[in-house]
Amino acid sequence: MSTRHLVDPELLPLLDLWPTLSLSAESLEQARRWESPKPQVVDDGVTVERVVVPGPAGAPDVALYLFRPARLAEGAGCIVHMHGGGYVLGKAEDGAVRLRPIVAALGCIVVSVDYRLAPETPFPGPIEDCYAGLRWTFAHAQRLGIDPARIGVMGESAGGGLAAALALLARDRGEFQLAFQHLLYPMIDDRTCSNDPDPLTGEFIWNRASNRFGWQCMLGQEPGGAEVSPYVAAARAEDVAGLPPTYIATGALDLFRDENITYAQRLLAAGVPTEFHVWPGAIHAFDALPDAAIAQEANQSRIAALRRALTAKPRA
Repeated sequence: MSTRHLVDPELLPLLDLWPTLSLSAESLEQARRWESPKPQVVDDGVTVERVVVPGPAGAPDVALYLFRPARLAEGAGCIVHMHGGGYVLGKAEDGAVRLRPIVAALGCIVVSVDYRLAPETPFPGPIEDCYAGLRWTFAHAQRLGIDPARIGVMGESAGGGLAAALALLARDRGEFQLAFQHLLYPMIDDRTCSNDPDPLTGEFIWNRASNRFGWQCMLGQEPGGAEVSPYVAAARAEDVAGLPPTYIATGALDLFRDENITYAQRLLAAGVPTEFHVWPGAIHAFDALPDAAIAQEANQSRIAALRRALTAKPRA
């Protein structure tokens, strides 16, 4: 049964621009070479700088992409960003189309981490790369012109999974205190691969076969097993208390819908301030079609939430 009739009509062109591909070891390199259509970048005054910073102990250095506004807001904050791609695809520089409007609208800095990909680098390599990027950002807050009390994490899809895991890792290591976590259709639960599937989710863009492959690559084993760290699958965390204020948004037809709903419920039950959205008729990565009304509404919601997070009174 196809769920195409449930997709917001304005999102249907995305199904042609960004076809669903079932990832496998045989198709991975082809998928990595494919470039998604990108809208023209407007002259918004945002500049992009690539810096290379020390990586985890015994690992290569990590590249970061720094997005700066034409003018920093007073008391500016910073968003440490992780890109999507199922843990096996994508590059930090590809986030420019998504990140530039945020930087221009909020006058903040975004630091996007070019973490190593699985299967060449499975867990814990990617999350440790992200932690190295976070450590560098806090250490260089004065140089960047940002308030270290206003640094949070953000990501979409697998990047949202890394952002959620990074929030847990930062909480547990106690070296930094994050101001917020901002998660867009985050990939946070490997058990979705083995649970009874909802036939109304996961048909488009990122399907169950790709999800299993992505988790296999990241974990180095079959997903759904007993011993999976919360620092790779945040939904595995036994305790989510003490995490920073959270924003989560997902689509009604997204494969990650139910794992996102469950995580939001757990955060709320643990006393974590949480804003949660399920966008009707929305598929995975629906915001990649910026002219669609629902994508515009979702992106406006995100920017408004980020503005509140970046200007909120620092956590005690």
